[in-house]
Amino acid sequence: MEKISNEDMETLYEAATRGCVVTLNTLTQKDKLILSRVSLTSFVETPLHISSLLGHLDFSIALLRLYPKMSAKLDSFRRSPLHLASAEGHTEVVKALLSINTDVCLIRDQGGRVPLHLAAMRGNVETIHELVSACPESSSVLLDGETVFHLCVSYNNLEALELLVKIVDDDRIIKGGNRDGNTILHIAVMLKQVETIRFLVSIPRIRAGVDNLNSMEFTALDILERSHKDFKNLEIKETLIRAGVGGGGRGSERRNDKTKMVETLVPPAAISKRPVSRRKELFDKYKRYVQLQENWMEETRGTLMTVAALIATITFQASMSPPGGVWQQDDRTSSHCNSTNVCLAGTAVFGHALPKDHALFMTYNSISFVASLVVIFLIISGFPLGNKFVTWFLTVAMSTTVVFMALTYLVSMDMVTPDNILNQLKWIKRFALLIWLGSVVVVSVVHIFRLCLWISNKARKVCTDGKKWWTKLQCQRGSGQNTLAAV
Repeated sequence: MEKISNEDMETLYEAATRGCVVTLNTLTQKDKLILSRVSLTSFVETPLHISSLLGHLDFSIALLRLYPKMSAKLDSFRRSPLHLASAEGHTEVVKALLSINTDVCLIRDQGGRVPLHLAAMRGNVETIHELVSACPESSSVLLDGETVFHLCVSYNNLEALELLVKIVDDDRIIKGGNRDGNTILHIAVMLKQVETIRFLVSIPRIRAGVDNLNSMEFTALDILERSHKDFKNLEIKETLIRAGVGGGGRGSERRNDKTKMVETLVPPAAISKRPVSRRKELFDKYKRYVQLQENWMEETRGTLMTVAALIATITFQASMSPPGGVWQQDDRTSSHCNSTNVCLAGTAVFGHALPKDHALFMTYNSISFVASLVVIFLIISGFPLGNKFVTWFLTVAMSTTVVFMALTYLVSMDMVTPDNILNQLKWIKRFALLIWLGSVVVVSVVHIFRLCLWISNKARKVCTDGKKWWTKLQCQRGSGQNTLAAV
């Protein structure tokens, strides 16, 4: 009898997998308690779990009609059939389950998720509508401090978010923050979801709280300004500013303090009337360029490391395998070799044939190799690439590497190209050399000016600090003499 019961149970689960209602009716007619005995088996899921997961509507309805309590049964992950149907978006199965028991909407699985959370994470819009309509309380259930609105944004399900904003009336849920105080607008800005941000700022009740601060006292605009720069930043910033989002958080306190100080010392009207010189405008542009390059250096640390390692590899290989190759064996009979000047095996052929060109080639190649090693050493040594002097030095080292690598190419081209062909390519060489040297000169002037500017600022600061120290010292001496005179 036990053997027959086990076979019937296996048949029941096979029927649930196929959604065969006929087999289900046959088994229940044969054994009316077969569904009640499911909980006594070693199966971690009920047949309703399987049919709900696979979306077998007729089979699920038949099970619910024969054994309604199965709708509240949980598997080993504490998931109900409603959890599985909601995650897969089987809306009709969800309706059938909700018609029997709506309390399941508030049951949390092992991960703390209710069925609405799974539907929101998967973007199952119709399922979300059914769940919220049957149990509005489920929309206020938090998952690790996040609302169902946070989940829609985190999983980039804009359509689901639009539906929830429409059918949920509780503004506290919509405007609420997670454990870090981040609202859905904060999260959307972090993930740079342009369409989601446009939708959020178009809703009046959300736009009313666009300047909300998170636990770090940052607004959405403050978060954007501290994020990685890409082509989306400008579009998002314009959208936020049009919606009235300000940088009023802690991130802008220093900027606001400076503004207040200037307004206190100089009237705003005077500031607006003060003409901006062309020199000041160019200087401000250059400062923005310097700041951008510092950020670029820090953000592209890995890329710089890769490029420097690649150049070091190329230059090392060029020294080991120079143009023209190496002598395969000792030679004393060639035109450039004799008994007193033996061409040793493994040495460069052009080292004897074209000694001046070969020396120039090795000089340029060695400079490029050493400069690339310097860049690698700076990066792996942990120096802050945002430091102005380190940034300048690293830029010079990279520029030196590239410049001498190009010169190495030109010298090697002269060495291996026949004279008749080289004469035909002379104009190309001159043109390329002119453009290259022009670029090098422009870049060199910019960076020399940058270094001089940095040195002058440091010198000015040292002079200012020295004057302050000297003035303070004189005041101390004067007060000391007055004290002695009074005594």
